[in-house]
Amino acid sequence: MDILTLTATPIPRTLNMAMGGMRDLSIIATPPAKRLAVKTFVRESDPATIREAILRELKRGGQVYYLHNEVQTIENSADALRALVPEARIGIAHGQMRERELERVMSDFYHQRFNVLLCSTIIETGIDVPSANTIIMDRADKLGLAQLHQLRGRVGRSHHQAYAYLLTPHPKRMTTDAKKRLEAIAALEDLGAGFALATHDLEIRGAGELLGDEQSGQITAIGFSLYMEMLEQAVKALQSGKEPALDQLLRAQTEIELRLPALLPDDYIPDVNMRLSMYKRIATAEDEAALRELQVELIDRFGLVPEPGKNLVALAGLKLKASALGIDKIDAGPNGGTIAFAQDARVDPMYLVSLLQSQPRIYKMEGPTKLRFAIPSADAKSRLALIGDMLNELSAHQA
Repeated sequence: MDILTLTATPIPRTLNMAMGGMRDLSIIATPPAKRLAVKTFVRESDPATIREAILRELKRGGQVYYLHNEVQTIENSADALRALVPEARIGIAHGQMRERELERVMSDFYHQRFNVLLCSTIIETGIDVPSANTIIMDRADKLGLAQLHQLRGRVGRSHHQAYAYLLTPHPKRMTTDAKKRLEAIAALEDLGAGFALATHDLEIRGAGELLGDEQSGQITAIGFSLYMEMLEQAVKALQSGKEPALDQLLRAQTEIELRLPALLPDDYIPDVNMRLSMYKRIATAEDEAALRELQVELIDRFGLVPEPGKNLVALAGLKLKASALGIDKIDAGPNGGTIAFAQDARVDPMYLVSLLQSQPRIYKMEGPTKLRFAIPSADAKSRLALIGDMLNELSAHQA
């Protein structure tokens, strides 16, 4: 069965399945022509702010959504709003109204027979009123992140500048997650920010059970990056017909310490975010072809790679080879070093025995899984070449 899902803000479970490789993902981030980003303000609830926001919109001939998501008290809120802004003509819409009555209210609002719609979250989807360009959300701390984004999208549907006011109680009365949601929605107000917001939602709420009905998950316990890495490994194992093993998922990456400078210098990539992004891409490259492409991209964007940068890429290549052999750690200096094998290392034991017997002064075993070698390498270039040759030899004698 083929399924196409279209969404402004994918819910955590859907987004998680896409990022984990179980679904294909495509992003449309180009806004309509002349569309302006909605200016978003997070404010502690204050009658003066509400009156000013409503009057500003009314004076320019526009309309206002005032969101109050408690049907039991919505009439009281309407009375308070009438007293605060007597200039406004107010209508009420919520999900417990009769279908015909709700339809009449929405039609009247669309045709501008009144200019303030006091409503519940029923307006979240499917409402397109180009003349409504201010939304005020009472108790925004109670709304979800995707919900806030969808509600903010009800305004700014034409070429006019739109405003969203997210009203909150005193910060001490809000939960930590509510504060994170409001910070995220205020920070990401650019057009096309839905995907970034959904990623924040995934980090705040957790991914939920992939095949169960629980929406919340344990993603915060191990961190988003590690969770996605483990999920990706498990999906690849299942796709290749293997059973994902927990010890394989939790195994740390191969560690290589050759006592040489391996970094992207500040003067080579001055922007810290770009530098961190390149570090991440080099560390997660899947094969040597990907590393070569990255090196070409570095040269194309930033110029010739300095020696420490070349060392970094070379070390990433050695890690790929070592990881494929089941090596936990390689430690080497000017006078030699050690290679620590995992319990399930894919190296022929008889080859190691032949090394120990033929060159006992150079190779020794320290315990059952660590091979010590006494081969000098004076500089970084010779050390990288030495470890590369050793890994090639071990690869040629796999178990």
